[in-house]
Amino acid sequence: MITVNKNLCKGCNICTEFCPQKVYEQSEKLNKKGIRLPIPKNEEKCKKCGLCALMCPDQAIKVDEKDED
Repeated sequence: MITVNKNLCKGCNICTEFCPQKVYEQSEKLNKKGIRLPIPKNEEKCKKCGLCALMCPDQAIKVDEKDED
């Protein structure tokens, strides 16, 4: 499960650029701040490497290591 905190994210898209599995895509909708947030469009491809959370300068991404049943 990938969570992007819409209050912390500034829309830099580093996660979109650096994800080796190309999990993220830029949202078509704007948030309250006028930012197009990244969304985990291909979450099933996620290998839970945590690179997106590590690279995020605002600590806006959380990757849960547990699989949801």
